[in-house]
Amino acid sequence: MTLLPVLAAAAVYPPSPSGPQVDDFFGTKVADPYRWLEDVDSAETAAWVGGQNKVTFDFLAQLPQREAIKQRLLELYNYPRHDLPFKEGGRYFYTYNTGLLNQPQLLMKDRLEGEAVLLLDPNTLSTDGTVSLTQWDVSPDGRWLGYGVAVAGSDWNEFRVRDVAARTDTADVIKWVKFSGLQWTKDSKGFFYSRYPEPQQAENQVFSALGNQTIYYHRLGTPQSEDVKVFATPDYPQRGWGASVTDDGRYLLIYGSEGTDTRNRLYYVDLQDPLKPDLSGPVVKLIDELEADYNVLGNRGTLLFVRTDLDAPRKKIIAIDLAEPARANWRTLVPEAPDVIETAIMAGGKFVINYLHDAHSRLALFGLDGAPQGEIALPGIGTVAGSGYTRDSGGLTGDLDDPELFFKFVSFIAPATSYRYDLATGRSEPVEVAKVAFDAALYETKQIFYASKDGTRVPMFITHRRGLKLDGSHPTLLYAYGGFDISLKPAYSPSVVAWLELGGVYAQPNLRGGGEYGREWHLAGTKERKQNVFDDFIAAGEWLVANGYTGHDKLVISGGSNGGLLIGAVANQRPDLARVAFPAVGVMDMLRFHKFTIGWAWTSDYGSADDPEGFKYLSAYSPVHNVKAGVQYPAVMVTTADHDDRVHPGHSFKYAAAMQAANPGAKYPTFIRIDVKAGHGQGKPVAKQIEEIADKWAFALHFTGMGAQ
Repeated sequence: MTLLPVLAAAAVYPPSPSGPQVDDFFGTKVADPYRWLEDVDSAETAAWVGGQNKVTFDFLAQLPQREAIKQRLLELYNYPRHDLPFKEGGRYFYTYNTGLLNQPQLLMKDRLEGEAVLLLDPNTLSTDGTVSLTQWDVSPDGRWLGYGVAVAGSDWNEFRVRDVAARTDTADVIKWVKFSGLQWTKDSKGFFYSRYPEPQQAENQVFSALGNQTIYYHRLGTPQSEDVKVFATPDYPQRGWGASVTDDGRYLLIYGSEGTDTRNRLYYVDLQDPLKPDLSGPVVKLIDELEADYNVLGNRGTLLFVRTDLDAPRKKIIAIDLAEPARANWRTLVPEAPDVIETAIMAGGKFVINYLHDAHSRLALFGLDGAPQGEIALPGIGTVAGSGYTRDSGGLTGDLDDPELFFKFVSFIAPATSYRYDLATGRSEPVEVAKVAFDAALYETKQIFYASKDGTRVPMFITHRRGLKLDGSHPTLLYAYGGFDISLKPAYSPSVVAWLELGGVYAQPNLRGGGEYGREWHLAGTKERKQNVFDDFIAAGEWLVANGYTGHDKLVISGGSNGGLLIGAVANQRPDLARVAFPAVGVMDMLRFHKFTIGWAWTSDYGSADDPEGFKYLSAYSPVHNVKAGVQYPAVMVTTADHDDRVHPGHSFKYAAAMQAANPGAKYPTFIRIDVKAGHGQGKPVAKQIEEIADKWAFALHFTGMGAQ
C-alpha cells in the first residue's frame, strides 16, 4: 500500500461575511448570519460561489489518483444500457445508451429481435448534454410520442409531442409542468397532465414557490392556451393533483396528495361517452380523506383493482366496484403478507407483485381472484428496478390481456438487465445482456442485520472483494437515505464498482424512515422520531468498525438530498465516526426548508419550525444550526448545484460557510463543490457524473490515507 502525499493541511477559504439576521422562534433567538447566501443570483453570492469553487478545484487538481480514477470510470461507464421495453401500437419502445452518451436515446422496434430505429435523441437538444428526457409515453394507437424535457437538471418540464412515423415534433408544447406525468386518452387525440400557474415575471421562475397544481387536458393540434381545466382546488393550494387513465380508456383517475405524505385522495371521471370538448363529466369523490395510500392497478368494467395500505401497513390488493362503491362491498383479494408490496401490475390476466423481502425483490403471481399462482425466479439477491417513465411500474411492464411481461433486474455487482417473461409458458429470457469491463466474480454481496441504539433490528448490504481480511484496514463507503418512504435497494453503479476496485468496501443500510418494511417503518423515522434515522446510521458505522471491515479513520459517509441532511446531522453529532463526509444536495437548514420551492411538501416527513414542538426537535439536529467551534470534524466535501430547484442550494451554501467559519484552521477541511448548469441530480450528463465521482473518490482516498492497492 502506497500512502498518498500530504497536501497543505489548512485550506484558505474565501470570506463568508456574517450578517446581522436574527429570527425569533417562540421566544428563542436564532442567528442566521449567512441568510444572504439564499439569494443565489446576487453578485455577492456569485462571487462567493466562484471563490469556493476555485479553492475546491485547486485542491482536487493536486490529488494524484484523480486522473486514473476518472479514466477507469470512463471505462466502467462505457457499456450499452438497454432499458425496460414496453409495447404499444404493435411496436416496442425503450431507452438505450451506447455507453458514454450524456443522455440515453429513445429507440423503437417492430420486433424484439429486429433492427432498432432511433425515435428521439436528447443529446441533440443541447451542445453540452444538459437537456434530458424526463419521461415519455406513446399514444394507444402508436402514432404519437408525448415526452418531457428538462434543462440543466431542473424539475421544470416542457412537454412536447412527436409524430412516431415521421420522427418529427408537432407544434404542441406544454410549459410550467412539475411533478406530473402525461396520460393519453383512448382515442389518442390528447392527453391529461398537471401544471402550476406560470410564475409572475417579477419572481425568480426557477425558485418560485409552488401551489395550485391543476389538471388539464390538451387536445393535439391546439395551443396550450386552449387546454381544458379539468380539476383544481384553489381553496387548498398545497394539494397536489395527478391524473391517469385506465387501460380501457373508460376512467380518468384523479389522485390528490398533500406534500410527500404517501396517503392520497382518489376521485374519478367516467369517460365512457366520447370525450367532450369541455370534459363535462362529473368528478366522483370515491375517497375524499387522507387515510391510506390508494393506487389503482387496473379495472375490468366498473371493478377497480387497488393496491392500498388501509389497515395493512405492508399493503394488500382490494377490489372496489364503482357500481356499488360502499366500503362494506370492498373485497380483499391479495391480503397483507410479511413482505411489503412495493409495486404491482396486471398482465396476462394476473397480478404480478413485486414484494420487498428484507430490502430485496421477489416476484409473485396471483389470479385476479387473489389465488396464488407461484413466483417468477430472479437471478439472485437484487432489485426489480424501475426507470421512472410513465409505463414503468417499478421495473414491470405489461398489459392485462397480453401474456408478455417485462421486468428489469439489477444487483450491486451486475448491471440492469431486462427480461421477457411469458406468463403463459413460464419461460424467461434476457432481452439484452450488458457486458461490462468488470469481473463481478471477484466480489460478493452479503446482507447482515445489526442492532440500532434502541435495539431495533436494521438490515445492511455489504459488498467487497471475496476473501476480504477483516483487519479494519479497508476504506469503507457507508451510504444511506432514511426518509420519505423510499426504499434503498441493491443497484448497480459504475461509481461503486470503481470504489470496490480501489480496495474499498461498500455498505448500504436500510434506515428507518424508508419504506423497506411498510408504513410503520417509515413513520418511525419522521418528525420527532427523526433521530432514529441518525441513530440507525451511526450504529451501522460502529458495526462496520467493530466487525473489522474498517476503522473510524477509514470510514467515508455519504448521502444525497434527505441523505445529505443525514450526513450533515451525523457529522455534527458524531464527528469521530468517520474520516470523510459527503453531504450532497442536502436539506441543511431545517428551520427554513419549507420556505423554498417545493420544500413545504416535506413537512409531512419533517414537521415545521412554524410549530413550537417542530421547532424544538428540528433545531436540535438542523445541520446549519449545530456546527460548533473547536470540534475536529471529518474532511467534508459538500456537493450541490447552483440552480437546484428541488433542494435550494442556499442550504449547502450556508452549511459550508458555517463549517468553514467555525474551524478555519482545522486539520481536515470543509470544501464545497458547486456544479453549474445542473440541478438536483436527475438528468445529469454522464460526463458530469464521472467528473464528480472522480473528485469524490480521490478526496476520500487522500484523507483515509489510502493509495493504490
